[in-house]
Amino acid sequence: MQGQLRVNPGPAGDGPGDSLSGRSPHGIDERAATTEHRTMRVLVIEDDHDTASYVVKGLKEQGHVADHAADGKAGLHLASTESYDVLVVDRMLPELDGLSIIKSLRFADNHTPALILSALGEVDDRVQGLKAGGDDYLVKPFAFSELLARLEALVRRTDVEAPTTKLQVADLEMDLLSRQVKRGDKIIDLQPREFRLLEFLMRHSGQVVTRTMLLEKVWEYHFDPQTNVIDVHISRLRSKIDKEFPQPLLHTVRGAGYVLRAS
Repeated sequence: MQGQLRVNPGPAGDGPGDSLSGRSPHGIDERAATTEHRTMRVLVIEDDHDTASYVVKGLKEQGHVADHAADGKAGLHLASTESYDVLVVDRMLPELDGLSIIKSLRFADNHTPALILSALGEVDDRVQGLKAGGDDYLVKPFAFSELLARLEALVRRTDVEAPTTKLQVADLEMDLLSRQVKRGDKIIDLQPREFRLLEFLMRHSGQVVTRTMLLEKVWEYHFDPQTNVIDVHISRLRSKIDKEFPQPLLHTVRGAGYVLRAS
């Protein structure tokens, strides 16, 4: 972690955490900009406990989902196996530095937007971070409102890219316009929920998809209904896309979730 967030005292008579000053004791501006709300899933890779906990707390208070990794190896593992809308990556980390994390992700064809946090703010430092595959660079100390605005901008940029109309994993193909699914030459008939489930799995092919992610993204539940609805639909989907084919694509990862990939 590079540098501590400094305390920014408010005007005379206001403590650094006073609500009138809008600042936290860590110097982070709490007055986040109000924009159209789009829930983001954010991974914060930061080894400084105070900085990480405050960023995660701020994101959650704004209605977003935030996970935290305290070192580079743990961060790379989460970024590689889970699905996130955007990453916040500290530059100097134990085990593996932030730029190496981003380079590894890009090499693996993982293009999740990444914002680099660093106390190194010279032009050469920022250029190095962006050339490593970072999408934005924010120098410490920073205002939380600016961090949030930059993350929202990165996610908006991703959302407005040319829409994908076809998905493919091995010989399994999905046409999002015609709503047709086929494996090889065989047309596969899916119910609407099965189609949404397969679409989500295909969009995250090669990544472990957790039950919580499926409940939120496919069923739009933000709680666990304590039913076997996921198991039933996974079983039905597997019977349709795998049963008559020699190579299974839909795999169960014990204790973690599911992954769609060519074996």
